[in-house]
Amino acid sequence: QVQLVESGGEMVQTGGWLRLSCAASGLTVSRSIMGWLRQTPGNEREFVAAISGANTYYGDFVKGRFTISRDDASGMLYLLMNSLRPEDSAVYYCAAKSRGRVQTTDFDYWGQGTQVTVSS
Repeated sequence: QVQLVESGGEMVQTGGWLRLSCAASGLTVSRSIMGWLRQTPGNEREFVAAISGANTYYGDFVKGRFTISRDDASGMLYLLMNSLRPEDSAVYYCAAKSRGRVQTTDFDYWGQGTQVTVSS
């Protein structure tokens, strides 16, 4: 059974940084497509970043501010977010799948989400 558990979301000021973590079990992160997506109330989920093998992918709005990484030994996925803006406020989800398109919101497994709030 695949489980994804996010942590690290909190309130931060504009220009600040956060690191989100995702503890994955029931799958091998190095062999999976691991992603971060976000959602605000009333809107659809938005692709933030993904990592597949040695390759990383980002949504256009990231513009070099975020870095996705993983620790294969511990089964952890991370998202380091710098230069945060109020519009980055959202629930951030960790997600995974075994194959398919990477830059998408179509993933098979999801965590419960962690709230990020950026105050102006």
